Amino acid sequence: MPLDAATIAELGAYLENAQLEARAVPQISIAHASADMDDGYAVQWEIRRRKVARGARIVGMKAGVTSRAKMRQVGIDTPSYGFLADSYAALDGGEIEARSLIHPRVEPEFAFVLKRGVEGPGCHVGTVLAATDFVMPALEIIDSRYRDFKFDLASVVADNSSSARFVLGGRCRAADDLDLASSGLVMEKNGEAVAFGAGAAVLGHPAAAVALIANLLARRGERLHAGDIVLTGGVTEATPVKAGDHIRLRVQDLGSVSIRFV
Repeated sequence: MPLDAATIAELGAYLENAQLEARAVPQISIAHASADMDDGYAVQWEIRRRKVARGARIVGMKAGVTSRAKMRQVGIDTPSYGFLADSYAALDGGEIEARSLIHPRVEPEFAFVLKRGVEGPGCHVGTVLAATDFVMPALEIIDSRYRDFKFDLASVVADNSSSARFVLGGRCRAADDLDLASSGLVMEKNGEAVAFGAGAAVLGHPAAAVALIANLLARRGERLHAGDIVLTGGVTEATPVKAGDHIRLRVQDLGSVSIRFV
């Protein structure tokens, strides 16, 4: 049975407060075993509503669990989406306070910036590429609000698919100029390579993750908009970080992006 409106509002406050206070909490399915993915999205949109009501600006969307490596790491095989608020953005080469997060991990990703809106159902890679202004390398910092970074599908969707921070950098290149499926990348932690991959690890092509989001949004009568930043999901497993760590991502034909945790 779907969660009622009062429960959705309660869970939205529960998870957003956990994020704002950098405090780990039990996953929502422990108290609400019947919660499904639709319930999870209802809670996520309540968190989004709360942030917008306080003046936040939604700058884009993110895909979650779009590579086999990430599916194995978290034990979930269904991709999802979350939103990106303006406060999540960090500067390339800048710093993030580790204490503002619970148990952060970093993923190497591609970022699409749209010049036209994209909507489903029926959105596909070609639709996305035609609507893309440019592509950039991105680091996404995920941070589940759940204890021990453990969750099921409904719980992680409700928790905004673990969205926490993101960093864009490197070069802005037209998608037509790139072979994104073959684009290789390497992510370094404190100067040591810790992750290698290529764009094809993300659903066969990074643009497929953008199409996935558009098709999922259509179920709620929503769409992607011109100017949106869309993160396509981790190419590799996420790498844990702590204060003192420096992360750099190098992507073929797209340059590099970096962040330091303090």
